[in-house]
Order: sequence, then C-alpha cells, then structure tokens
Amino acid sequence: MGSLHISSLTARKHCCCSSRCCIVPAAVSLLLLVAALATSNAYFTLPDRHRLSLFPRPFFSSHTRRGERCHIFRGDWVPDPDAPYYTNATCKAIHEHYDCMRYGKPDLGFVRWRWQPDGCDLPRLDPWRFLDLMRGKSLAFVGDSLARNHKDSLICLLTRVQAAEPTPSWPSSKHTVYYYGQYNFTVSNFWAPYLVRHEQIDEDGPAHTGLWNLYLDEPDDVWAAHVAGFDYVVVSASSWFYRPSMLYEAGRLVGCHYCLLPNVTDLTLRYALRMATRAALRALSGADGRFRGTAMLRTVDPSQYEGGEWNKDGNCVRTRPYRRGEKRVQGIDMTVWAPQLEEFTAAKKAAAAEGGKVSMMLMDTTEAMILRADAHPSKFRGWTPEKHFTLNNDCVHWCLPGAIDTWNDMLLHMLSST
Repeated sequence: MGSLHISSLTARKHCCCSSRCCIVPAAVSLLLLVAALATSNAYFTLPDRHRLSLFPRPFFSSHTRRGERCHIFRGDWVPDPDAPYYTNATCKAIHEHYDCMRYGKPDLGFVRWRWQPDGCDLPRLDPWRFLDLMRGKSLAFVGDSLARNHKDSLICLLTRVQAAEPTPSWPSSKHTVYYYGQYNFTVSNFWAPYLVRHEQIDEDGPAHTGLWNLYLDEPDDVWAAHVAGFDYVVVSASSWFYRPSMLYEAGRLVGCHYCLLPNVTDLTLRYALRMATRAALRALSGADGRFRGTAMLRTVDPSQYEGGEWNKDGNCVRTRPYRRGEKRVQGIDMTVWAPQLEEFTAAKKAAAAEGGKVSMMLMDTTEAMILRADAHPSKFRGWTPEKHFTLNNDCVHWCLPGAIDTWNDMLLHMLSST
C-alpha cells in the first residue's frame, strides 16, 4: 500500500495564477490535500479504532476499479504488512487446534497476506462497523470444526473493541454462545458435523474413523430447532463426509459411503453431502415458516496434504501462498464443491418462490483457500486424539490469526449488502 508524506503537499504553497504568482488560500489547500489523500488511498498508523483508512473506499461498490466488476471470491493473495490484527495473547477464544503461535509454528509469514479480489478491494474487517451493523441481531455458525474455526476468527477480530467483551455461555455441549451486551448481539456456534441427524454405530469402522448412520432428509435438531431465533445463519460442513456412513432417507436405508458391506450400494460421499446440504438449505428456505433471515452456505475447504495421505506422513510445509493459477480446485475437492454450488442454486430459487422472505447467499471461499496451503497448523497445534483416530499433521484447519480471517472480511461485505 503506497504511503503519502503530507509534508510534500504542504511544502509548496505557491503556484502560478495566470501570469503571476499567488498564494493558494487555505481552503483550497485543504481541498487539494483531501483530493490527494483520497486518490492515494493513504493509511495512517493510529492507535486502536483509528487505525483505519482516513478516506475508506466504498465497501460494497460492484464497480470500484475502472469499470471492472467486483467479484470478492476471485482474486489473489497480496502482502499485508499490518497483519496480524490480533494474537493468541489478545484473544483467548482460539481453540488449541488452531493456535499455531502457541505451539511453535516457526514461520509466521503466513499471517501477513490479505485477499485482493478482482476489480475491487476487500477491506479488513472493521470491528466497530461490524458490531454497529449487528446491533440487536443474532448470528449462528452451523457445522463442523471448520465452522468453529470461522467463529473463533470472528470473536478474535472483534476483540479490538475492548469495550465489547462478550459473555460466553454453553447451553449444551454442542451449542456455544457469545453475547455482546453493549450491542445486544449474539454469536452462536452449533456442532453439527453432518448438518443432518446422525449417530455412530461403530467406533472403529472400515477406515478406523468410525461408521455412522446419516439421516439425509432430517436436519439436525441441534441447530434446526433454533433457526427461528436467528437473523443470520452460516452453514458449512464437508470434512466429516469422508468418514464411512450408512445413508437413510425417509427412515429407509438407501445406500452407504465406503461401508464395504455386501448388498449395500455405495452412493459415495458426493451423494451424502449433496443430500445433507439440500436438507439443511431446505430448513433455511422459509418453506416451513420458521426462518426469516439471511442464510449463507460457505463452500468446502480443501485439505492440503502433500507427500502422503493424512494418516501416512502427509504434511503442509509451504511458507508462501500459491499464486493464482498455480493450484486449482480439482479431484476430490471438486467432487464436493460442485454439488454444494448446485444445491445452493436450487435452494435460492426455492426461497425466491416462497416470496423472498429468506435471503440466500453463497460464501464461495474454496478458490481463495486452495491457494493457502501455507496457513494450516501442520504439527503445530494442540490435539486430543479421538479413539481410533489420530491426526498426525493438520492440513485441514486454519491457524489463527491467519488466512481464515479473510472469511470474516467477506462476511462483513456480504452482510452489509443485505
């Protein structure tokens, strides 16, 4: 980001008016200064809240750079020397899985990048603006540990507002709440790794990660029973669908994913994820009259193991982001990403058919995150292994602070446009 020295503007106070020299009046000088600052996009290092753009660009204009259309999900990663905006010392909400600073990740350069969309800029989340926007509102993150990862990032970014310390509570083991009393704003996180009702039927199973019954047409009541009370719901789940599962619809076994049982059709994880996503979005479409807010689907996070599989010495040891085009969504990631996009498109049409009582939005983070193999914890995280399941290197979750903070930059952009 270019710097601007004010002294260079104020040093020359004289100019030529017609054929003679004159002194520019103070008001005109001020106007020239404002114009120069605005066109230079100057930023100043000021404490706390005032460490913001003096003349911020329009947050949500779709044509912000010479007529180019702004697409916040397509772009590249560029250096951000001002990052990070919090640390594990300033934020106590970071789960041990994501606390790469605490567990000694040696190269912290992964925090000093920001997402640069095509055709516009995506400002870093302004916590004061976010809390003002969310005054009197409620926001829920629904899904697996990556949904929790997303929630932790938001809580940490909001810690810059020291007067807005949240009060945490745990209504159940699968439901966490952060309440910002000064703003009457609630952030909830629901543990629902499959989005739909599920139960474990074998702790080991064919892949040593357990075997599960999934009821693909029944949204998990852990979260679905509460949707009427929320203004915004962000749904995301994908990583657990890789585990073997028995698939049920209308109470009847219709197939499985990698169950390796005779006479049971393997419908693949693609089918399981598609139908679970469909059920979750249907619960948020407004068809049953419960939800009347804004629903977001955040797309799949690519796991980024290199040199082996997750349980066979695979790791993520890059120290810089990929450049655009160096790595693309393909293979198993594409297998999961494509049905999410298709189900979202169908759900958005269904919501519109219900009279537009619900707003459906897509947070398509996949292409941005496929470039950030440098920002995973690897072995630098805490981990309490599950029975029969030990993650040797973590190339699924995201370090905090880090690349995942961009999801909340995107979130503020999207919420402000509703």
